[in-house]
Amino acid sequence: MKKGPENQASFGNVPQPVREDGAGGIDLGPRDVLRDLENPDMLVPPASDAGSIPNLKFSFSDTHMQLKHGGWSREVTVRQLPIATALAGVNMYLTPGGVRELHWHKQAEWAYVILGSARITAVDQHGRNFIADVGAGDLWYFPAGIPHSIQGLGEGCEFLLVFDDGSFTEYDTFTITDWFAHTAKDVLAANFGVPESVFAHIPAKQRYIFQGKVPGPVETQKVPDPYGTVPKTFTHRLLAQEPIVTPGGSVRIVDSTNFPASATIAAALVEVEPGGMREMHWHPNSDEWQYYLTGTARMTVFAANGTARTFNYRAGDVGYIPRAYGHYIQNIGDQSLWFFEIFKSNRYADVSLNQWMALTPEELVRAHLHVGPELINALRKEKWPVVKFAVNGRNENGKSCHPYVRRPANLLFPKGAEGKVQENGKR
Repeated sequence: MKKGPENQASFGNVPQPVREDGAGGIDLGPRDVLRDLENPDMLVPPASDAGSIPNLKFSFSDTHMQLKHGGWSREVTVRQLPIATALAGVNMYLTPGGVRELHWHKQAEWAYVILGSARITAVDQHGRNFIADVGAGDLWYFPAGIPHSIQGLGEGCEFLLVFDDGSFTEYDTFTITDWFAHTAKDVLAANFGVPESVFAHIPAKQRYIFQGKVPGPVETQKVPDPYGTVPKTFTHRLLAQEPIVTPGGSVRIVDSTNFPASATIAAALVEVEPGGMREMHWHPNSDEWQYYLTGTARMTVFAANGTARTFNYRAGDVGYIPRAYGHYIQNIGDQSLWFFEIFKSNRYADVSLNQWMALTPEELVRAHLHVGPELINALRKEKWPVVKFAVNGRNENGKSCHPYVRRPANLLFPKGAEGKVQENGKR
C-alpha cells in the first residue's frame, strides 16, 4: 500500500525504523506516526538492545475513563500492564466539593496530590479519627482496611493513588452506599436502633463519586473523639522535605523512616534536569512502579543473560521494572523530567553501579572490564542518584526549575525547592 502525499504533508519528516549503521528499512505500511514520534527509541532501538523483555510501559491516556458527577478516575493495574504484579495505580480528579465516598480497601492506599487540595477523613480499628487537608505535593497513606473519604476543596483536586497489590481495581472497593443498598432495611434498623423509615431514601446503588458542597474550614469539621486521634499521622509534606541535590537533579525519598504510617510503600520523587540522568542502578528489595509527571525520558532495562530493552516515557505514563533489573532513566527533553519511583516496601533501597565499582578493588574492576585509569579515577564512593551527562538545561538563574513553577496557575513544586548539594548522598 502506497502512502499518499497527504500523509507526508501531515507529518512532515516521518521517522523510519532505520538505524545509523544502516540496519532496518523504511515502513511503507499502515502505522501510527504520532506514536512513533513519541517513542523514537522503541522505533529505532539502540544496537545494545537484545533478547525479549515484556512490555514495561502503559499510559493512563490508554485506559478507560470513569466519568461521574463530581469527578473522574482511571486505573493502571495488572490487567493493563501484566508485568506489574506488585503495585497498581489510579489517577483521580474531584471537582470542588466532589466526594470519593466513604469506603475501604483490602489493600493499603498511598497517594500524592498533583494539583489542588482535598480533605481526607479516616477512622482506625481502635476508633481513633483523622481529619486533615492536603495540597499539591502532599502525601497520604491509609493502611489496608481503614475506612476513609476524600473530598475536593475550593479548586478541586487531582491525585495519584497507588495500592500495594497489582491486581487491585477500583471496581472492587467496599463503599458505604453499596453496603447499605444491599442490606435489608430491618437489619439496618436493628443495627442503628432507629425505625426502618429512616432508610426510605438511601441510594439504591453505589455512588462511588458524587457532587457535594465544598466543606467549611477544617477546624469547623473536627469531630471530638473519646479515643483520640491516630498516633501516626496519615499525611506527609513531601515537598517540604529537604532534597538530595546532585549535579543533574534532585531526589526526595520517603518511606517508613520519615513517614512512619507508610508501612508497605516507599517512594522517591526524582527530578532530572535536561542533560541529566538517573544513574545506572537497581533495587534489591522490590519491583519499581513509576509515574511520570512531566518531561520525556528514555529508560533501558537490563534483565541479565544478554537481555536489554529500551522504552520512552512522557507525562502520564506508568513504567515498571522487576526487582533487581538494572536500569537508568535519561532526560531526552528540554525541560526538567519529574517522576516517581514507588515500591512495595517499608524501606527505600537502591544499589549504585558507580558506587559499587568505586568500592571494589581497582585490579578486580580492571580485570573484568579491560578499562584504564580514565574510568577508574572517575568513579565515586559517594552515591549520586542523578548525574549530569551534558552541560545544558539550566534556566536563566542557573538553577533547575520545574515547568509548573514557571506557570503559577499550575503550581506543583515550590520555588527554592532545590535544596543544597549533598555529595554524601544521605537523606
